[in-house]
Amino acid sequence: MVMGFSIALIVFSLLMMLLVLMHKGKGGGLSDMFGGGMQSSVGGSSVAERNLDRITVVVGLLWFATIVVLGILMKVNN
Repeated sequence: MVMGFSIALIVFSLLMMLLVLMHKGKGGGLSDMFGGGMQSSVGGSSVAERNLDRITVVVGLLWFATIVVLGILMKVNN
């Protein structure tokens, strides 16, 4: 059980890194490498950015829940 949650934590951590790097930066940076350098519409964020925000929040919550469950499991096993 602990091994499964450890693997899930690694997967969610890698996903979080990828998703955060895909976000549009204020001053450019790594997000420009993936085509983020083009200006979006003046009225706000595009649909793709909002979906990326939602996916990042969901993966972040799953990452946090995995850490909590893994901590509880490790405490119970000791």
